Amino acid sequence: MAADDVNHTNDSTGATGSTGTTGTTDLTIVLADDQELVRAGFRVILESEPGFRVVGEAPDGARAVEAVRTLHPDVVCLDVQMPGVDGLEAARQIAALPDPPAVLILTTFDSDDALFQALEAGASGFLLKNASPERLIDAVRTVAAGDALLAPDVTRRVISRATATPTVPTASRRCGDDALAAAGLTDRETEVLRLLARGLSNAEIAAELYVGDATVKTHVSNVLQKLALRDRIQAVVWAFEHGVAG
Repeated sequence: MAADDVNHTNDSTGATGSTGTTGTTDLTIVLADDQELVRAGFRVILESEPGFRVVGEAPDGARAVEAVRTLHPDVVCLDVQMPGVDGLEAARQIAALPDPPAVLILTTFDSDDALFQALEAGASGFLLKNASPERLIDAVRTVAAGDALLAPDVTRRVISRATATPTVPTASRRCGDDALAAAGLTDRETEVLRLLARGLSNAEIAAELYVGDATVKTHVSNVLQKLALRDRIQAVVWAFEHGVAG
């Protein structure tokens, strides 16, 4: 093994990191899990993908946050249950950092509580640990690109919970309309937001509006930017909370 590929320990964080000879275009990743064997397995899977580089590991949430501050990765993969600071609290702290990385929650618990706590904490993706290696690689790539990663059934659960709340009062709907107007959303962008709230993919929105996929991506990006939202899942929740999903 070359000297510049040897893992080293960052004394200030307690996290292990690696440096490599690959170019600056590598997608960099920090892994946080209290089980060393699990971290090692994820590292092997991720570094089997060209252009992926695991730059650090942490055994708990506190050291994961410090590793992110020190190593500035593109993506951090967090286990939910870790000693001390757990993955959800670590996700909240990471999301509050300047220019935070994408957060992918990896867990063995497929519960609605864990899912919604992860989303509220600022996670961009939620993946079960029994997913295939290919699914893990795709998940990291997806959140690194700035997209939310939720399986269709999980998206339906998000929408189901949002629609399970009592009917939004007229006053709240007016607040939503006012927020849309204040944000400067165009009629087409508002229409795209409502279609997002129905759980439609970009391709389905394109078909609904008779436009190209690239046009839909531009509209979605504009919606997120104007409403100061991180991803399309937040857009879905925002639409239901403000009564503009219908």
